[in-house]
Amino acid sequence: MHILPVQNKKDLRKFINFPFMFYKEDPNWVAPLRFDLRNQFNPDTNPLLSHCDYQLFLLIRDNQIIGRIAAFVDHLAVDFWEEKIGLFGYYECVQESEASQVLLKAAVDWLKEQGMDFMRGPWTFVSEAWGLVVEGFSPPPCIMSPHNPPYYDDQLTAFGLEKAKDLLCYYISGKEDYQIPAQILTLTDRVADRYGVTVRPVDMKKYDEEVQTFLDLSNSSIINNWGYSPVTEPEADALANDLKMVIQSKGALFAIDPDGRPIGFAIALPDINVLLQGMNGRLFPFGWIKLVFGLPKLNNYRMFALGVIPEYHGRGIDSLLYRALYESLFSPDLWMEINYVLEDNYHMNNAIHKLLASP
Repeated sequence: MHILPVQNKKDLRKFINFPFMFYKEDPNWVAPLRFDLRNQFNPDTNPLLSHCDYQLFLLIRDNQIIGRIAAFVDHLAVDFWEEKIGLFGYYECVQESEASQVLLKAAVDWLKEQGMDFMRGPWTFVSEAWGLVVEGFSPPPCIMSPHNPPYYDDQLTAFGLEKAKDLLCYYISGKEDYQIPAQILTLTDRVADRYGVTVRPVDMKKYDEEVQTFLDLSNSSIINNWGYSPVTEPEADALANDLKMVIQSKGALFAIDPDGRPIGFAIALPDINVLLQGMNGRLFPFGWIKLVFGLPKLNNYRMFALGVIPEYHGRGIDSLLYRALYESLFSPDLWMEINYVLEDNYHMNNAIHKLLASP
């Protein structure tokens, strides 16, 4: 076996297309849209690449691809973290220890050449799309969430990588008769009255302005979160443009103080993975029909982001936003996954535990 650095468009196509072969027998894998994948690796459509150096690698045996990996340096993140941490991602590998060792070593060696002292991952060229699954390999992943074989954790550990953080997942289900506990309803009523806070949906007619507000709130509210690095305006614009097709005003909310100032936000994205299953990453010829007509009927969501400015931390605004989002989206078939919650974000985990407590 040998490592092949991706150097041309033909190699890049092989890199992008490899998971479609690798997971073709996996019933829980949801094929992402191929054009979206191509855009991730195109500097003209992904502004994150403007502040990254990166190299993609394929692992070849007997003229067949048996693995892939990306190694990259996000210079804005390195400057913000003040640590020489390189990143790896897009890792896929057959269940062979030698193959995984060769693949990961290629990433480490390249990052060392770039002057990096540490390697962290899996990470991707998409904001907030990190990590690998170590527990709970079904049901299929929701939008912008990872999926991988169970043996990946063993491969990474055998190479010498150690856990940096657990990213926790929770869910609520209308089919399981979930209801917000009465004490949370009482609490959030008091929060709204005490601080004069109201909640409003995003104004889709002013989408660009609202995106800027989300960006400002995000950069101020989660700045101290592990793994955070500032999101540039071009990156926010690109993400907002990608999400405009799926985001709904009822699933994107602002918390507003008595002076009319936005102080927090919550975003739940319709889980289009439910619709993408069986499309093999292609919208044509009939996939777009399934997407366009299925989207308004979706009752599956991913809690994508929630933040409150530091001035209002510890005042229950997060619970107020959770409640408002739940009431806005509720149906008897509602399913919402709350994921990417840092294991040591005790405030948010405690809040979620209270929200999930039996009435």
